[in-house]
Amino acid sequence: MILITGGTGLLGSHLLLDLVKAGREVRAIKRTTSNIDMVRKVFSYYVENPDELAGKIEWVDADLMDDGAIDDAMEGVTEIYHCGAVVSFYPKDHQEMLRVNIEGTANLVNTAIEKKVAKFCYVSSVATLGRAENNDVSTEETYWIPSKKNSVYGISKYGAEREIWRGMEEGLNAVIINPSVILGPGFWQDNSGLFRLVWEGLKYYTRGVNGYVDARDVSKAMITLMDQQIFGQRFICSAENLSYQDFFALIAKYFNKPAPSVNVPSSMTSIAWRVEAVRAFLTGSKPEVTREMATTTSQVYTYSSEKLCKTINFKFRPAEESIREICDCYLKDL
Repeated sequence: MILITGGTGLLGSHLLLDLVKAGREVRAIKRTTSNIDMVRKVFSYYVENPDELAGKIEWVDADLMDDGAIDDAMEGVTEIYHCGAVVSFYPKDHQEMLRVNIEGTANLVNTAIEKKVAKFCYVSSVATLGRAENNDVSTEETYWIPSKKNSVYGISKYGAEREIWRGMEEGLNAVIINPSVILGPGFWQDNSGLFRLVWEGLKYYTRGVNGYVDARDVSKAMITLMDQQIFGQRFICSAENLSYQDFFALIAKYFNKPAPSVNVPSSMTSIAWRVEAVRAFLTGSKPEVTREMATTTSQVYTYSSEKLCKTINFKFRPAEESIREICDCYLKDL
């Protein structure tokens, strides 16, 4: 039995599809408030029998912070894919994100060791890597450096990753994968929201650069690493490095929309998040731009997946191909 956390998310739903298509026996953890309809929706983008395949998943209500529920969910489990995490760049969510991402991972690791789970794959993030100097490319050897530029999300994932390394020292067969920005269809209000923004007429871009990878490629890499029993290491999973300007331009191309054409310098983004913070405070709403968002989108972050490609002979989909297919899904949903 394979246990999945975060199965209702963008990556988790793609992973579930790959596993059930391969005939694997799968159990997925979800919160009682989670909506599993999106999993079926994601399945429908790729297969003609989404209901049949989605029906093969055993769903279990459990919270990562509930030791008893996790213990029950792990009964008979031999493999774990830990995709679940709180992702937020809003200050009010920071403490909860730190608690769930770090302590929840520790709970999962402890129970996995106790129950002698054979394999464990943890989905971390490139946010746990150190930032290479002089705009150089980050690798698995670019180690974390405390900095004000580190997001609280990155800090939470770094803390969670340390729990995985601690588990390895205690005998857990685990592998860590560090994806860059994951691309996939369906989650138009959050993970895939950049596609929606371009469709709605986004006019602005920053000079930042980031890495991008298709959710299908992350899923495939995870399963391959587990099947080949490659443990005790971490692997960056990123297909291409693109500027935000080029990334938005590709989306606009396949939407037949004007590409964002107004560059927002970093000095303006620092003003924008402060103005937005005041507006949000006065209105009691969420800020559209936070300090972390402004900082991240103004930086140049590039990554190399050479280690992953050499270790398992892996080839990524081109980012433009992924973007085109996701745009097609968005247009069909309209």
